[in-house]
Amino acid sequence: MQVDPRLRAFVEQELLPPAGLDAARFWAGFEELVDEIMPRNRTLLAERDRLQREIDEWHRAHPGAVDQDAYLAFLEGIGYLLPEPVSVAVTTTGADPEIAVLAGPQLVVPVTNARYALNAVNARWGSLYDALYGTDVIPGPRGAGYDLARGALVVEYARGLLDEFVPLRGASHGDAAAYAVVEGALVVNGAVGLADPDQLRGYRGDPAAPDSVLLRQNGLHLELRFDRASVVGAAHPAGLSDVVLESALTTIVDFEDSVACVDVDDKLHAYRNWLGLNNGTLEDSFQKGGRTVTRRLAPDLDFVAPDGTSLTLPGRAVMLVRTVGHLMTTDAVLDRDGTEIGEGVLDAVVTTLAALPAGAASIYIVKPKMHGPDEVRLTVDLFARVEQLLGLPALTLKLGLMDEERRMSANLALAIAEASDRLVFINTGFLDRSGDEIHTSLEAGPVVRKHDMRSQTWIRAYEEQNVDIGLAAGLAGRAQIGKGMWAMTELMADMVEQKVGQPLAGASTGWVPSPTGATLHAIHYHRVDVAARQRELAGHRRSTRAELLELPLGDPAAWSDADRREELDNNVQSLLGYVVRWVELGVGCSKVPDIHDVALMEDRATLRISSQHLANWLRHGIVSEQQVRESLARMAVVVDAQNAGEPGYRPMAPDRESSIGFRSAVELVFEGAGQPNGYTEPILHRRRREAKLKETPS
Repeated sequence: MQVDPRLRAFVEQELLPPAGLDAARFWAGFEELVDEIMPRNRTLLAERDRLQREIDEWHRAHPGAVDQDAYLAFLEGIGYLLPEPVSVAVTTTGADPEIAVLAGPQLVVPVTNARYALNAVNARWGSLYDALYGTDVIPGPRGAGYDLARGALVVEYARGLLDEFVPLRGASHGDAAAYAVVEGALVVNGAVGLADPDQLRGYRGDPAAPDSVLLRQNGLHLELRFDRASVVGAAHPAGLSDVVLESALTTIVDFEDSVACVDVDDKLHAYRNWLGLNNGTLEDSFQKGGRTVTRRLAPDLDFVAPDGTSLTLPGRAVMLVRTVGHLMTTDAVLDRDGTEIGEGVLDAVVTTLAALPAGAASIYIVKPKMHGPDEVRLTVDLFARVEQLLGLPALTLKLGLMDEERRMSANLALAIAEASDRLVFINTGFLDRSGDEIHTSLEAGPVVRKHDMRSQTWIRAYEEQNVDIGLAAGLAGRAQIGKGMWAMTELMADMVEQKVGQPLAGASTGWVPSPTGATLHAIHYHRVDVAARQRELAGHRRSTRAELLELPLGDPAAWSDADRREELDNNVQSLLGYVVRWVELGVGCSKVPDIHDVALMEDRATLRISSQHLANWLRHGIVSEQQVRESLARMAVVVDAQNAGEPGYRPMAPDRESSIGFRSAVELVFEGAGQPNGYTEPILHRRRREAKLKETPS
């Protein structure tokens, strides 16, 4: 086995000594692991290709309206659709309560951006006042400096939430002039107490005039902070200066869709950031308001409990790490035949090693883009081999299973069964799942317009079955059931209004793109008792597999020329806006303006659905090659204008043929039908390497 010298040095000098592992023994064991896992990995990738060929051929042989019974029988016959188990029981033990029991927001953050990663892990606690003041949840413009009128609206909004979540007995928090803790109970205005006295969890400072009071609702904490010397506190009768919500209980530190890691140098940067998060050394300094700010991991929070004992709460989110899936390989390690090994195999070993300094009993690895139970079994066996290699107790590595591929959704119960003693997480992801939906059925016919995809039968069944199957398998109290990302970072009022649907659907967590989003989404978990909601939903299966596998085919006769052009431009602008940053700037996740200049927090899943949608419409003649090329030229001008002033940005429109980003987009569209399962990674990685060579020629 050949290991890149830079990777070898990192492992031997920075990872193995703290773990007390011998380098020679480690590399010998790693080679054995590769010899065992990689042939199975390649076989499973070949199985993906076989199934896709058979499905393509079936659709070509059965044009027109799909006979659903015949289609399901065909899928069963080729081994795509497997018999569902009678019952599945998840038996995972040892998961942190933030994952097993509590319900709350989940941040996803690129590992390569140290500042963002630190902010995300520190987003366990967030200022409600800041989140309201700085977003459109409070309508209207902000004045220069501190806007007193807007601040009053913030305080009033927060007062309504306090009266809802931690009500006083016979009074409102709006009437409070003084808070105190007397004989282990909260007393307001010298007489009034909490409607539920057990909601008091602790305080800081003098109990007669505390600096803060800690309360709890639905397992989540909120802290009332008092400071009469502050501008906000001085205007409040009780000196209430802020309400701090326990926000991101968990954070997924991402090595996959939100990063642009294409070579050894990129991977080492990512691995070092992950190591720094686990050993506490990661920090990042930046300029803000004319001064240097250094971001570090937040400390834990200390309180006095009502009975006078000390109470310490975590100051940081519980971290999960999302590694690379089964598809991509890396030249950082070549096997004994000189073949690149799976990047996800390398990730499993190195991210586990880098997590050891945290001293946690469980290490949580989210594995994306798996297709069905056989691929889950490979991951489970990989985890077991990593534990053996590193001398860890069995079941130290816990699995987060992303339900984002069609064959996974169709066989979810079996997939859960394969990981029943390691599973800590299942979730839904609309964009990747839609990309796979389109690619799998590429030959069946033209799919609906992208904005109509959310109203299709399959998506309703997908969202319902993920919860129903998870509850039937016993995830409640053992593992998270998650829902997808809110991407519209500037539209927080809409998020506060709409994202409550996720906990109401029985999800114990939902993805958010920022610490501010986490604090605002936490409102929903204070409002909804997810455990009670899951008990209401348990025992029901609200949709069928036939509904899950109903194809989202559209009616081209209903689409005008204007409809087709609008859809085409929408997809092309989205694709160009993301891919040019990925390829040219190495940015895997950022706010990308859509065609209407609405900022969306985009990652690679966006690119997958856009490229596959265009490939589908090209395949069925809904748009022509010439129309697509004309749209690419038009939208290059739009995207250039949207990125004007972006440091390092190279405009595409003036010379499209010399723009690697533009040529990448062209390739993603016109070669999209031939990409494995519609994934964009092979093209992106190759083009990003090309761009890096252009930046630093040898």
